[in-house]
Amino acid sequence: MAQQFQAPPGTFDVLPPDSARYAELVARFAGHADRAGFGLIVQPMFEDIGVFHRLGGSTDIVRKEMYDFEDKGGRHVALRPEGTAPVARAYIQHRPQQVPWKVWYLTPKFRYERPQKGRFRQHHEVGAEALGSEDPALDVEVIALPWTLYQDLGLRQVTVFLNSLGDGECRPQYRATLQAYLEARRDQLCDEHKDRIAENPLRVLDCKRPACKDATADAPRQIDHLCDACRAHFDAVKAGLTAIGVPFTIETRLVRGMDYYTRTTFEFAATALDAAQNAVGGGGRYDGLVEQLGGPATPGIGFGLGIERILLACEAEGVFTTPSAHTDVFVVDLADGTAATEWTHRLRQAGLRADRAFDGRSMKSQMKSADRSGARVALIIGDDEIAQGIVTVRPLRSEHNEQASVPADKVVETVRDLLA
Repeated sequence: MAQQFQAPPGTFDVLPPDSARYAELVARFAGHADRAGFGLIVQPMFEDIGVFHRLGGSTDIVRKEMYDFEDKGGRHVALRPEGTAPVARAYIQHRPQQVPWKVWYLTPKFRYERPQKGRFRQHHEVGAEALGSEDPALDVEVIALPWTLYQDLGLRQVTVFLNSLGDGECRPQYRATLQAYLEARRDQLCDEHKDRIAENPLRVLDCKRPACKDATADAPRQIDHLCDACRAHFDAVKAGLTAIGVPFTIETRLVRGMDYYTRTTFEFAATALDAAQNAVGGGGRYDGLVEQLGGPATPGIGFGLGIERILLACEAEGVFTTPSAHTDVFVVDLADGTAATEWTHRLRQAGLRADRAFDGRSMKSQMKSADRSGARVALIIGDDEIAQGIVTVRPLRSEHNEQASVPADKVVETVRDLLA
């Protein structure tokens, strides 16, 4: 017997009809992004590994989670673990003239980590990046984009966490202050972070283990050590979000997972999910990343949203849970199949989603298929209908409409009325 294969650990298949929710979520995000002036960017699934080294040697992504390998040409490449650095690479390579340059993407992400609910080795994200402007109003626009998506999906239990990480002027002094604070409490930290204080003290603030959380309860805060320019920028972001009605909570522990973040950082948490896996998106500014990748000084800000996490949050709140039907009209073939083929094609050309049965199945079997398809209308075509130039139109989801014999030239109009 031939070996039977399954999806690798930490990956999964999404099948119809559930995949309709994926498609609709992406379509809604694309609509919001388009209205905000973001255009689609499509990129390689893998990059030179050097692109991702700019995420920071102290991050788990670079240290132990990347899927990297040497290709047949001897190049060291990695499957993309995140979306921002590849966009920055594309910006440098193509040098677009639009300012700011605003793009959105849909992509799988790959990270070798322990699979668990809401955390996979391959997951899928939509995201957006805006490069070329340091205006705090752009920060507001970028944060508002995911917020409008969540509201559109019906999510009401999402919290926006906001912080500022300062810049090259004020962060070094804060980093030294925090490092001294942590060194004095080294014995209280978890084993992972006892020896990583010097490497990246900010990562200790992000640790979820009780030992580190207790030890850093009174740690100095970056927002108390901002320079005048960073403080003014952060105040403008807060004022802008308030002006457009996006609520937020200041979270001084929020440092995000990449070393390239500067100034504004943000995260969206779905409080209907377990606290350990409730992040449904996040991002921030990365004003030095393009330079680190060999490009000109270029400010930037962006985010990534996990599709699987968003759908879990929707299920927890009981919204956006039913996949939309793939089919408007189902053609039931009781003749030789030719008329059914013609009508299915005609309906699709008219912009309707139409499907049909095959293999000469019985009417009972075809009606069961029509019901499973989610179609709201069935067209029944037999020899009598063909001879009389009519089609039997039967509503499938209404108790008040009975089937009717409709002249062929009125069928599309009749179906549209029933769907409306």
